[in-house]
Amino acid sequence: MSTRLPVRPGPTARANPSRVLALGAVAGPVLFTLAWLVLGFVSPGYTVAGTHIAPYSLVSQPISGLGMGDTAPFMNTAFVLSGLLLLAGVIGVFQGTAGTGRPAARWVSTVLLALSPAGLVVVGLFDLDSPLPHFAGAALIYILPILSFPLAGRYLRGIPRWRRFGNGLLIAGALTLVLTLIFLMTFDEDTTAAGHGIGGLTQRILFTEVLAWFAAMGWWARRQQEA
Repeated sequence: MSTRLPVRPGPTARANPSRVLALGAVAGPVLFTLAWLVLGFVSPGYTVAGTHIAPYSLVSQPISGLGMGDTAPFMNTAFVLSGLLLLAGVIGVFQGTAGTGRPAARWVSTVLLALSPAGLVVVGLFDLDSPLPHFAGAALIYILPILSFPLAGRYLRGIPRWRRFGNGLLIAGALTLVLTLIFLMTFDEDTTAAGHGIGGLTQRILFTEVLAWFAAMGWWARRQQEA
């Protein structure tokens, strides 16, 4: 009669922490997008700087408007949770590329990309009644990727499995610049307060584009770590 000894799981069978963390780069953008989409349909409006804006419009009103009034607890929580999930995702993505060389470039890419989810947290903690930190956080979300996407792309191009995605991030920087300019040209405070214009729509397109790249990055990282 033979006795079988328990077999310890090998490295491939153990949970990979970076794979788990990388999913945050997918979950954060999904949570954030669902939050503004759902709350945008139920918001009765909001008051900022003594001006009441109603009804709320997904086309003319910024996402930050949902962080005011009745929807504030839900939207601001979504800002913070989405930012924390995305931050974990960025860390997981670049942990998974460790050992591929160029450690300095990896750390620079990690830090720069991590500032965008930090911006989500800042916006969730400081609403439109605190304009300086609020708009600084917003700039980290959608302006910094104009620089951080191409820099991260240059690093990832040096990793064979990431080369195509790295090339994509070079394009993402230019696309984010174009969408940012369109948003800035279409957003006007007076027009928004009057419930007119398309600033809310162009902002949502910009946010969706930026966060889609983060989500794709997390999904790609998970696929590469499974291979």
